[in-house]
Amino acid sequence: MSGPLRCPDGGIGRRTSFRCWRSQGRGGSSPLLGTNSFQQSETLGKSSQRRSLKRVCYDTLLRDYQAASDLKSSKSSVNVAAACYESLLRDLPKGVFLRGRRFCYRHMVPVDVQQLIGRKEIWRSLRTDSAKIALRRLPLIVATIEAEIEQARLIGGLPTDATLLQTLSKPSVDDLDAGSSTVPKSDGSNKNENAGGLTLGEAYALYIDDPTRSWSPSTREAYETCRKLVISVMGEETRMSMIARSHCRDFLEVLRFLPHSATKRFPRLSPREASKRARQCSDIRIISAANANSLMSNLSSFLNWAVNEELADRNPARGLRLPDPVAKRDKRLPFSNEQLRLIFDAPLYMGCVDGDRGYNKAGSERPRNARFWIPLIALFTGARLGELCQLDVADIREESGIHFIAVSERSLVGSEDKSLKTVASERRIPIHRILLQLGILAFVEKKRRAGGTKLFDDIEAGSTESRTIAFSKWFTQFIRATSAQKPRTSFHSFRHNFRDELRAADINHDIAMLLGGWTTGGSSRHSVSENYGSGFRIEALHDAMNKLSFNNVNVSHLALDAR
Repeated sequence: MSGPLRCPDGGIGRRTSFRCWRSQGRGGSSPLLGTNSFQQSETLGKSSQRRSLKRVCYDTLLRDYQAASDLKSSKSSVNVAAACYESLLRDLPKGVFLRGRRFCYRHMVPVDVQQLIGRKEIWRSLRTDSAKIALRRLPLIVATIEAEIEQARLIGGLPTDATLLQTLSKPSVDDLDAGSSTVPKSDGSNKNENAGGLTLGEAYALYIDDPTRSWSPSTREAYETCRKLVISVMGEETRMSMIARSHCRDFLEVLRFLPHSATKRFPRLSPREASKRARQCSDIRIISAANANSLMSNLSSFLNWAVNEELADRNPARGLRLPDPVAKRDKRLPFSNEQLRLIFDAPLYMGCVDGDRGYNKAGSERPRNARFWIPLIALFTGARLGELCQLDVADIREESGIHFIAVSERSLVGSEDKSLKTVASERRIPIHRILLQLGILAFVEKKRRAGGTKLFDDIEAGSTESRTIAFSKWFTQFIRATSAQKPRTSFHSFRHNFRDELRAADINHDIAMLLGGWTTGGSSRHSVSENYGSGFRIEALHDAMNKLSFNNVNVSHLALDAR
């Protein structure tokens, strides 16, 4: 055994022992100065007899302390290795810790910046189990964090160090010396080769066009709206690797005072400029905290996607949201009796010029089109607007003499525009007797004889290519014209009216949840039990619907025999 032997990881073991010591830098606490070194001493004299002659690989011990137990050495040699390892952990630079099998770094945030960043400390993984590699990566991590803190100071109007800010804008020139052969050069042909090389605009475009995501038109429009805001505030050319918590907080601050319908009211102002004006003028209506939080949630979803696609290391927007003064239960209210009267006594229902542009002017026409039927069906079935706009003529069915509406994403005639919000949304809703009196079946039969496929094919999708969005915009104009528009009420309020009717009639909870397409929730045992059986019979659902009286609304003047 005259020559050196190689350890499993490529290191060279010798008949030596290691003594840990700490280099004494100025102050002794800097992660750059207080690094660990190891001094080799030869095993001489009698002391060598007490030490193990086994070859010990330090890197193996550092990576996995349990490897020490696998070494065929005496009990004393194991104790020496353990003591050396424990001493190493004690002498790590300030803020560096070993979590599990990975080194990480904790940086304390200065008190004057804690409110701007929203935290007292910042953690970063060094992404290695090797102390040598961790210590090499540590300066870059520290510099990046210091630059993020300085950026927060800049946004908050505090004094800043311009040199530190350069870390966010460009890499060090010294590190990228044009003549250096150690820095690999890229021709830019593969932008995904380096995740930090992608800009925010490029990454967001990939997210919006991701073919693995199946979004409804309304969902896609919401994400597109968020994308435009984020690009405007953060900058399209901002590198994904440079997006920090301070950027996300800055975006939230813009949303905090963003005017309602900002692009329409202030078309010449950027979102940041519009937000600044609304902050200065208290009479400008701004978006609600719920809307701001929804936009932040969409941004967070994008950043989570970026992390999964290895385009970003973390999601700095996680947990950022505004306090919402409105309770969840009060975000949407049912229509009051007066609002329902104004809606169903409007010219559209009492007599109008026509069912198109003249729907709100008194006349002799009483068109029975989508605008006439959809609000009525929503009130007496509790169906969502999207579920109604996508109905096929074939979705009005009959079983055991009971007519019902089949809400399903499966089409009997091959329609490809059907989707559901949740699994619980698929259901059968018996048609209420009031709708039967109003002539809903005659309307369906007329559509069937005409050879139509969609029940409400007269809804024009418009530029959004979504019947739901188009009808929602029209309905908002409709209730505004009828003076029925009130805070926290919208088309979805019909669904709240239906839920109140279910409560008033004391309908069995499971049946009520089924009729409305609500998720039942509950314990896991209850969820498992729901997978058994074929559900409630149509007769039980029909009996429950017949118990709903709707005494607070009068639509008797709309019955066929009342005309």
